[in-house]
Amino acid sequence: MLGRVEKKLNRIIENEGAAYFILIDPEKDVDLESIMDYADAFLIGGSSGIVNLDEKIKEIKKDTNIPIILFPGNVDGISKEADAILYMSLMNSRNTYWTTLAPTLGAIKILKYKIEPIPTAYICIEPAKNTTVGFVGDINEIPKNKPNIVAMYCLSAKFFGMRWCYLEAGSGAEFPVSNEAIKMSKEIANINIIVGGGIRDEKTAYEKVKAGADVIVTGTLIEKNPDKVEQIYNAIKKAGREKL
Repeated sequence: MLGRVEKKLNRIIENEGAAYFILIDPEKDVDLESIMDYADAFLIGGSSGIVNLDEKIKEIKKDTNIPIILFPGNVDGISKEADAILYMSLMNSRNTYWTTLAPTLGAIKILKYKIEPIPTAYICIEPAKNTTVGFVGDINEIPKNKPNIVAMYCLSAKFFGMRWCYLEAGSGAEFPVSNEAIKMSKEIANINIIVGGGIRDEKTAYEKVKAGADVIVTGTLIEKNPDKVEQIYNAIKKAGREKL
């Protein structure tokens, strides 16, 4: 059953062709005022330990009504202050902790806190192995020149009943997920596709949406080049309109 946040995201994709998520590291200070007009949702979390998640989300909620969606790197990435959570299986991890045990351990807390779960397959593609998620998640990295494997994972996720696939190149990745992998995954699986990692400019964001991405995620960008956020937002929405 779809919850309020997921329904809203689907409406944005249906009406605008694509959405833009901004990933916030709770351990770092971000100038929200400069970016909040350009985010359809905020993802909050990361692959390393978190100590002040509740406080960070409360701080964000003082300034905006934009949905706050947890992007958990582990069971410590759950907060009762959030609106929703990407309930993720890191499908191409070598370690069953990341495929099933971690989300299972967090399930009761999610239920108790009444956080809306958004069932998501998390799939890591080269060069993710060289980023934090690759190290922590012990991934069996999908080579960048094997888009068919990415597409098969997305199809498998759909058959498992998941509604979203997050194709991840890794935070600060040298290069993003290929257009071919996105296009093939969308065509074969016909599932909502989120793409993150290595997207630093409007041209790249535009290309990913045109290839089939429903959501673009940037994170490192707001720390290193926040002035780019508006340009990337505009490119995503332009590509989305053309895709409709």
